[in-house]
Formats: sequence, structure tokens, C-alpha cells
Amino acid sequence: MSMPLPKPERYTTQHIYDLPEGQRAELIDGQIYNMAPPTRIHQEISFSLSRSIADFIDSKKGSCRVYPAPFAVFLNQDEHNYMEPDISVICDMDKLDDKGCSGAPDWIIEIASPGTKHMDYGIKLFKYRTAGVREYWIVNPMTGIVNVYDLEHDIKTDQYTFQDEIPSCLFDELIIRPKDLLL
Repeated sequence: MSMPLPKPERYTTQHIYDLPEGQRAELIDGQIYNMAPPTRIHQEISFSLSRSIADFIDSKKGSCRVYPAPFAVFLNQDEHNYMEPDISVICDMDKLDDKGCSGAPDWIIEIASPGTKHMDYGIKLFKYRTAGVREYWIVNPMTGIVNVYDLEHDIKTDQYTFQDEIPSCLFDELIIRPKDLLL
């Protein structure tokens, strides 16, 4: 009688690359988390935020780059962590290669959904903080709230509504107005 091989205790990035075409997942500390397809509003927010940030960087002739998902982030530069943040802003071009970003992006934005809330506000906040992400936003279209974490200075955590003007911690002059981004 043949027995199936036991599943590994810790998955690696190779398991992510071995997934069937089109199946998206993240790998956090050797555990695979499947990702559901994003909703229309999720995509509108992601596109509008990405465009606003990229336009600001371009207007200042900055060198940072904005990458919306799907974009691979090898957060801890190991084989047990592979993430696809909704938006990644990378200012250190040495972290970029053909596969994605090796190390912590400077700014990460996650757009919460009912299925990702516990990950975005818990596990990912911890992982991003310990990996060296400088700024982290959680945009929650269900509540109309944006949580902003200044992880670089660990001195400010603010909560805003979609009606507010939200300053970036990373870029002094960048103000995001979520109400202006939504159709």
C-alpha cells in the first residue's frame, strides 16, 4: 500500500512557485495562505493609490518605485517568507531584481477585505514592523478607515477616515485624499 508523502512542516518559496497557474498565495514563516481574487473596489483603490503615489514621486523626480500586486516581496530574504502586498514602494533599487523585492519595501499598503482583516492588522503588521518596513497603511473600504503606522520612528499611529487628508510619513509633502480617489 502506498502512502502519500507527509506535507512539510514549513513550506518554502519553491512551493509557491509550484502552485498551479493563476493561484495566488503568500508564505509567512513557512505557512501558505491562499489569496482570494480582489474585488472591483479593492482594485480601484489599489490603482488610484498607486497612481497618486507614483505621480507624486515622478513630480519630485524621486527615485522610489511603486509596485502594485501581484509583486513578489521576499520580506526576510529567506525561503520561508514570500508576500504580495497590495502596494509596495521601494526606494533602494539594490533590493530589486527580476523576481521582485528582496528585503523590506519602504512603504507597504494593504487593502483589507473580510478574509484578510486578521492578517493585515495582526500577522502582517508584526512581520512588516520586524522586517524594517518604514511605513504601513491598512486601507479598509468596509469601514472607510485608514490606519497609518510610522514603523520607522515607532512614534505615531494614526487613524483616518476616507474624508480626511492623510499625510505620508515617508514623503513630507504627499497628502492622500481617499475620497478623491474613489469613483
